[in-house]
Amino acid sequence: MSNSDRVVLVLGGAGTVGSGIVKALLDKGFKVAVISRDNSRLERLRAFVSPSTKDNLVTIMGNVGLEDEVEQVKQQLLKQVGKVTDVVSSLGFSWWQGGPPHTQTLKDLHWVIETLLFSTFVAWKAFSPLVRDDSNCTYTFITGGAGEKLLMPGTGFLTVGAASSLAFCQVLREEYPELPCKMNQVNIDTGVGTPDRMAPGYLNHLDLGEAVATLVERRNASHTVFTVRCPADLKTVILEKNL
Repeated sequence: MSNSDRVVLVLGGAGTVGSGIVKALLDKGFKVAVISRDNSRLERLRAFVSPSTKDNLVTIMGNVGLEDEVEQVKQQLLKQVGKVTDVVSSLGFSWWQGGPPHTQTLKDLHWVIETLLFSTFVAWKAFSPLVRDDSNCTYTFITGGAGEKLLMPGTGFLTVGAASSLAFCQVLREEYPELPCKMNQVNIDTGVGTPDRMAPGYLNHLDLGEAVATLVERRNASHTVFTVRCPADLKTVILEKNL
């Protein structure tokens, strides 16, 4: 199956990490679908991708994190693209600094967990049936290193939410060890920025997108965690290990 025959659903594709992945997939000849609640973010994404690939980008307004809405969005997606062969899940947010736990409310914690874990679960339950039984298909989770450590004082709830996402991915690997679909996780243990907002050690979202797109394209690994701690890891951890 050539790239032009594959349709990749990028969940969170309008965000910083997701937009780099979307652009790289389109540049490789994939058809890509992105769902977002915010039409302005979808407009920015359409303006961001390579002009020659815009016809292969399908954007849909909708919420994939709510059970009572995701099925409707799923049917709309299938009506427009016909099939989905690959899913990249990059849901949630990259930063939260609301303060130490004793200053927060249960509502704050619930929002963090809902954004980082619940949405990932709801989307996985809805969209994984489209790809899970086919060895030619992939489902790739993008997670963050905040789940394994406190980034700095005041970010504790981010660690709790990110850790729950890591645990969910571990559960899926161990609950479904014989799943035909190539299910993998890219765990980013550093910052990610656009070219105009970089810091030392950060990953350029375009370089990250290229690495993730190559992982999806090659389909050489399954039930594997690729941990990226610096820009060099994009090549040694993801690309070279999947030759």
